[in-house]
Amino acid sequence: MKTGAEQGLAGRRKFLGLAAAGMGGVLLAPGIHLIEIAQAATPGASSTVRWGLLIDTTKCASGCTDCVSACNTENGLDPRPTPTSAQWIRKVEIKEIRTGRTASLPVMCQHCAEPPCVDVCPTGASFKRADGIVLVDRHTCIGCRYCVMACPYKARSFVHEPLVDQKPDVPRGKGCVEGCTLCVHRIDKGGTPACVEACAKAGHHAMLFGDLNDPASEISQRIKTMASTQLRADLRLDPGVRYQGL
Repeated sequence: MKTGAEQGLAGRRKFLGLAAAGMGGVLLAPGIHLIEIAQAATPGASSTVRWGLLIDTTKCASGCTDCVSACNTENGLDPRPTPTSAQWIRKVEIKEIRTGRTASLPVMCQHCAEPPCVDVCPTGASFKRADGIVLVDRHTCIGCRYCVMACPYKARSFVHEPLVDQKPDVPRGKGCVEGCTLCVHRIDKGGTPACVEACAKAGHHAMLFGDLNDPASEISQRIKTMASTQLRADLRLDPGVRYQGL
């Protein structure tokens, strides 16, 4: 039997779901509905693939922000973030208290197999594609920020201000929540995330992108033969981003 809180959440989900479905009758242009655009945002991703990242912290230099700059440029984010600006990837400096050992690492959406942001979203705007990429549908996001509170990695941002000069492949909007998409617009065209490309071009090669489901892929081979860490593994979310050298 459901508790009162669970019944209330179920009711809100049903109401908001019906409201979102109702918007399907709203025309943006002749023959185009909001619901159709939302569905078009998830092209045929295959469940045989699970995209992920492996980050070698021994190659990630303190003070280097090449990955952050590349992400900002690729996705049209503020190159000089303020406390209220959206930030999809950030550099974090950590220190082992017992040994004094330090490490620098990028933290972004971890693209969990069991994403808590998806579990708490009342409209279904937060969702996971078949290939493991966790995204936000701007057309159904109501800005409640439940997902922001649920994410243990602090990897989601809320857009507070009106946006101009947006990138055609990266739609964004005031009042919506957003986060790292693994540059899904590049992946769907056979490319790699901008952060990975920038890290390699700079000669660091600290970030490796690939298919975690393919045992023959370089990322799978590295994870199999070398120790890697999941951030907050105790939560059992099975992140798609792994770290070496922590």
